[in-house]
Amino acid sequence: MNFYDTGTRAIIIPMLHITEEDVLRLLPMSEAVRLVRESFESLATGSARNQARRRLHLPTGAVLHQLSGQFGNYFGCKIYSTHPKHGAHFLVLLYDAATAAPLALIDANHLGQIRTGAATGVATSLMANPAADTLAVIGSGFQARTQIEAILTVRPIREVRVWSRTATRRAEFAAACARDFNSNIVPADSAGAAVTGATIVVTATYAKDPVLEASWISPGAHINAIGSNNPQRREIPPDLIAAASTIATDSLEQARIESGDLLLAWSEADWQSPRLTELSQVAAGLRPARASTHDITLFKSNGLGAQDIAVAGYVFERMRA
Repeated sequence: MNFYDTGTRAIIIPMLHITEEDVLRLLPMSEAVRLVRESFESLATGSARNQARRRLHLPTGAVLHQLSGQFGNYFGCKIYSTHPKHGAHFLVLLYDAATAAPLALIDANHLGQIRTGAATGVATSLMANPAADTLAVIGSGFQARTQIEAILTVRPIREVRVWSRTATRRAEFAAACARDFNSNIVPADSAGAAVTGATIVVTATYAKDPVLEASWISPGAHINAIGSNNPQRREIPPDLIAAASTIATDSLEQARIESGDLLLAWSEADWQSPRLTELSQVAAGLRPARASTHDITLFKSNGLGAQDIAVAGYVFERMRA
């Protein structure tokens, strides 16, 4: 129970604990895509707010990460701890924006996974060629599944090709996704075989060095780079960064802190490039995604607290109902 004083009377409100199972039951991908798109539009108009990720590093190797944001009637933060040998643990603290009353503690491993996929879905719907119908996914880990789900939600995809380093793992992953999404999803023999000819590409890896080659990318393709949010790691090679006609980030402030894909490829002057924008500007209709069907476009995703709060508020309302 939580106590707060309105100035005229004391009120006691039960604070909800929302579990991973609740999140999976209450947050369909279609709603997550809608909410994340609305959060981008609201960031463009200033009606939503975001605070870039902050990290506390310990000598033990443990790290505490915190993202904050406000969307609609809610504000709060996602806090998560990671350790290279012991995994990660995600929580969202949700508050009422009008009163600052605490509302819910949400187990957020799956909430973050769904939200990350939804951001890719929004970027793909806005930036990919209208006729794009083939998807290549590099990676078959925790985040890759919702990347596929989100893109299938926003586009009629004819074929999905998946590659990751372990043949057994990528075959099992492709078979499970094909069954669950009732789609044509197949393992590829190599990263190049997966990407060559694809009109939409996703990189969802923990790689330190690039997992694509620029020569694999077809004219007009759209790329979603979602795996790296570390200034010393990258999935995209510098020549592919140079070839992109439009590069959209979810936040320029956050990108300058942790987007190794850009930081390791660019000089300070490149951050002023007219090719660079925030996806919120595209979502709000303030910036075109591409000038032609031959343009290569790139979305560099890092994840925003405002997006976590957008989907967390929706889950809270459904749970309360």
